[in-house]
Amino acid sequence: MRELFQSPYFGVALSVVAFWIGVKLQRRFQTPICNPLIIAIVLIVGVLEIFHISYEDYNVGGEIINMFLAPATACLAVAIYTKMDILKRNWLPIFVGCVVGSATSMLSVYAMCLLFGLDESLTVSLIPKSVTTPIAVSISQGNGGAVPITVVAVIFTGILGSILSPFLIRLFRVKDPVAAGLAIGACSHAVGTSKAIEIGEVEGAMSGLAIGICGIVTVLISMFVL
Repeated sequence: MRELFQSPYFGVALSVVAFWIGVKLQRRFQTPICNPLIIAIVLIVGVLEIFHISYEDYNVGGEIINMFLAPATACLAVAIYTKMDILKRNWLPIFVGCVVGSATSMLSVYAMCLLFGLDESLTVSLIPKSVTTPIAVSISQGNGGAVPITVVAVIFTGILGSILSPFLIRLFRVKDPVAAGLAIGACSHAVGTSKAIEIGEVEGAMSGLAIGICGIVTVLISMFVL
């Protein structure tokens, strides 16, 4: 049985099945709380705990899935290309919005870390929470942060953005789909972008664009600040 759990096929199969169950439950109950990613995490943790499977054994297959994170994010460029005319008309507010969004995210995290007296390692781990996982991990790892904490922070931020973004758009009466998409992508990366795509085609494209711009801006800021 130990050999089965150490097989890369086990980690891949468990991840796929858990996420598939999450998607089915979300379609069944039609509520933001039934986020497929949350459900998948709970199910995977439950299986690992019940059968006493170590994270290292599971992650043999999990690392294979991680290999597809960057290509999957790059695929969002297709949606951006289809809205190139919108990008050309609004390039300045898009660029400024992404820069301000990235700076606000990083500075707010830094200020809260100072307020709560967190050490430098934790601060570095949390600062890139609003960019996509491959970029966040690179920033954290390259500056002495704890990668597992960074991954958890990124996932939590994305899930929170995915759940709250439709409500916040209605609350603040955001009518411009470009503004809505940029806001979602700037604060909750690829997980939020999946929700933006559900909201609208323009929102999804602009959210995907924000992932790329905010990722670059965050890397540049971290080079001078961290």
